[in-house]
Amino acid sequence: MNTEAPSIKVIDSHTAGEPTRVVLAGGPDLGGGSLNERLAVFKTKHDQFRRTVILEPRGYEAMVGALLCRPDNPECETAILFFNNKGFLNMCGHGTIGVAATLAFLDRVSPGKLKFQTTAGIIEVEMLSNNRASFTNVESFCLATSVAVTTEKWGELVGDIAYGGNWFFTVRPPIDLELKNRDQLLGLAESIRGQLAQLNVERIGSAEIDHIQFFVPDVERKRGKSFVVCPGGEFDRSPCGTGTSAVLACLARRGELAPGDLWTQESLTGGVFSGLFQWSCEKHQKVIPTITGEAFVCAVSNLVQHDDDPYRFGNAIRAGD
Repeated sequence: MNTEAPSIKVIDSHTAGEPTRVVLAGGPDLGGGSLNERLAVFKTKHDQFRRTVILEPRGYEAMVGALLCRPDNPECETAILFFNNKGFLNMCGHGTIGVAATLAFLDRVSPGKLKFQTTAGIIEVEMLSNNRASFTNVESFCLATSVAVTTEKWGELVGDIAYGGNWFFTVRPPIDLELKNRDQLLGLAESIRGQLAQLNVERIGSAEIDHIQFFVPDVERKRGKSFVVCPGGEFDRSPCGTGTSAVLACLARRGELAPGDLWTQESLTGGVFSGLFQWSCEKHQKVIPTITGEAFVCAVSNLVQHDDDPYRFGNAIRAGD
């Protein structure tokens, strides 16, 4: 057995079916700057590492990576840099729960409260058990309601632009949210992205509305069903933690959900998160969501790289990767 090839130690988990790959060892040297500065180094100098960990043949399109590193804030258990098949994420809800379950699996944390640092902000986490956790997200808000886009096949669709740690365009779909309609929903999401760009609302400052969330609410029963299409064109198997946060912000803005009311969010594959919110200020413009879900460790691995492997940095199968 060749033991000379470089390896990356990872632990895989899934949160309501959505995978998280936590990098424990073998990651790049990002220097000693702030977390945002280290993210910039990651993006500009070590993107091959992201591709190695996430893309085939070692990963697959739906996987989200989480590189654990030194936090700037000593109160935090760890800092996390999230990445996926397209690039980098400031925050990832299912990944936060996945990291918590991974640290519990490693006996690094016990049930109770802890903090993670992300480039979106400090995330407070409560471990309810080794596999169940709640996280209190960053401030979330609904930026705009009744934003219309026109698609060639389905005509005009009207949705909301909201932030829940990532930017979302949230819209009720013209077809049923069923797994059998997955390909049509994915195609519709790409059409919507194009329309957002033409409407000149795709970008908010330096950020991009890079998540499309199809959402069917049942306000009376305080539950909803969602299908989130991520920046790399793959869909979230879980209900999406940042997407659920964005939904809570929109419901709060419309007065359809009160602070402290428990909301249940279901994914296309049957995964469930629960969520509630509190107002973050007296003006009632932003909310602080708390999202709860379960994650389970499913693999402990070493990813091996050989110098003569033509796919040592991953096999890009989507245009633009």
